[in-house]
Amino acid sequence: MNFGLALLLMGGFLLGGAWSIWRADSDTKGRTGPQVVFAVILLAGAVLASVSGILRM
Repeated sequence: MNFGLALLLMGGFLLGGAWSIWRADSDTKGRTGPQVVFAVILLAGAVLASVSGILRM
């Protein structure tokens, strides 16, 4: 397994985490601010890891 494939797998894992947090609604109406911020941070990490993995391959 090369490093590019490992980065792609990490990007998929982070994307799944962002999706999981985005889908988690609290008891309040809609998502809370920290949920949105954390989901956006994970999404940015997923995009960076995926693009880096593609470029490494």
